[in-house]
Amino acid sequence: MAAVDLVFCQGDSGNDQADRTVLIVGQLSHLQSLAWSDVRDVLLPRVDNETWKTALNSLKPNPTDKCPLWLNLVTVAALPSKVSRHNTPSSAHSLTRLVQTCFSGKRNGHIVVVCEKTSVFALACAIARAFPLFSRLSGHIALDSGYRVTAEFVCVEPNKEPLDTATLMCLSRVAESIRLAARIVDSPCSEMDTEQFLQEVRAVGSELRITPVIFRGEELRKRGFGDLAHVYFTGIYRVGSAAATPPALAILSYTPSTATQTIAWVGKGIVYDTGGLLIKGKTAMPGMKRYCAGAAAVLGAFRAAVLQGFKENLHAIFCLAENSVGPKATRPDDILRLYSGKTVEIRSTDAGGRLLLADGVAYASRDLKADIILDMATLTGAQGIATGRYHAGLLTNREEWERACVAAGRSSGDLVQPLVFSPELHFSEFSSAMADMKNFDRSKAPCSCGGLFVGAQLGFDWSGAWIHVDMVFPAYSGERATGYGVALLLALFGRATDDPLLQLVSPLGPDMDGPLEDSHSPSSSPKRKKLI
Repeated sequence: MAAVDLVFCQGDSGNDQADRTVLIVGQLSHLQSLAWSDVRDVLLPRVDNETWKTALNSLKPNPTDKCPLWLNLVTVAALPSKVSRHNTPSSAHSLTRLVQTCFSGKRNGHIVVVCEKTSVFALACAIARAFPLFSRLSGHIALDSGYRVTAEFVCVEPNKEPLDTATLMCLSRVAESIRLAARIVDSPCSEMDTEQFLQEVRAVGSELRITPVIFRGEELRKRGFGDLAHVYFTGIYRVGSAAATPPALAILSYTPSTATQTIAWVGKGIVYDTGGLLIKGKTAMPGMKRYCAGAAAVLGAFRAAVLQGFKENLHAIFCLAENSVGPKATRPDDILRLYSGKTVEIRSTDAGGRLLLADGVAYASRDLKADIILDMATLTGAQGIATGRYHAGLLTNREEWERACVAAGRSSGDLVQPLVFSPELHFSEFSSAMADMKNFDRSKAPCSCGGLFVGAQLGFDWSGAWIHVDMVFPAYSGERATGYGVALLLALFGRATDDPLLQLVSPLGPDMDGPLEDSHSPSSSPKRKKLI
């Protein structure tokens, strides 16, 4: 299998046309709007105008359809013409499957996507998900010696204005970041333990000229994550205490002079989750390398956001640990004091991710003074039951942010579905006779309650905006990671960047009755709108 070099371009790539796979794809009405001159250079000499027209007339998407134009090397495919209101209008998931079907990774390729400009971002992200980077197959070809797939977009707006260089650069950076996140999640713990994850953080920091702040192992205790006088240790420290590589808290901070607000993204980075002393069953443990997907998404999104000119203070917080088994493992019945100051009775060592996030969000609030805190995690298996395989579960203390997240999911392809936010009804499930709370409940709303445990560290009366994204099932498809979360974060906070494309797909703007406050100076030009 070859690693594919994915390039976004405008016009034909110039690859050897005799040795490449070509896919032309879009909604049927968009494909039919193309003139022969729009696709002639891509199709000739293998496909003529008559063959092209015949193929278009044969397409009957239900929900998708494809027609070979020249053996299996040239294909035209139709995306669904209609989707439900909870799906993305771009039909991004259908595009990923079509690309995976048409491209084996064994030759160069060219993709032509015909769409509206508002769908360009989501469809570019969908293409990126179809070309994973990680492989240990014998004969795997490294990226620098593999194959190249180029992708171009033909927008169906009346002027058919081509994408400019800045937009193509944005798409490339976002695609690279999605594939980075997916590669981290696909890597087994033997190659992606906490120390190796820190190397990924350092590499992104080096690219952005940002030095990460790292607290590791015993430094977590010395930093104050725990009350040593009472022998209470932090969530991060104790979840990772039995592993061969120590747990860590890492922070990448970007603080431009233009900032008016502080935003923190907190990622759960359990590089492997055995379940601890309450060890998972033999069928449940395979795949637990994926439980660092939240932290991987935060890393990829942070990279792309800074490269695209983020204008607010942005902190990426990585809570890293391997939940292992050993003499130093946390026991059920242990009581921990988290960084929030709250005590927690451990009822399940398999519910360790919320302990990591608890410390992360408390640090974001107390030390970084964040106005907006978003945590992203593969937190509960119940997420797949509550919201399904494609929609992450969303919990937030602000109704306007709930609407904004749903809109950002639809515009990015990283779909989300709101969960019940009702702490006064549900949080009693965590009550403990020994401590401020338990870490595990057996309520009938485990997905919502798992998020409420994290939010409780801030306090349910916290004045800022708190957003929790539980993305266990969208984090992977089949045996592969999807890089879920990168596109969602970039779309959600796109208005805080300099990039026109990200601003286009962001729901946070003057056209939405939502989180942005209109702050105009009566004597000068309008100031930038705040996110809350």
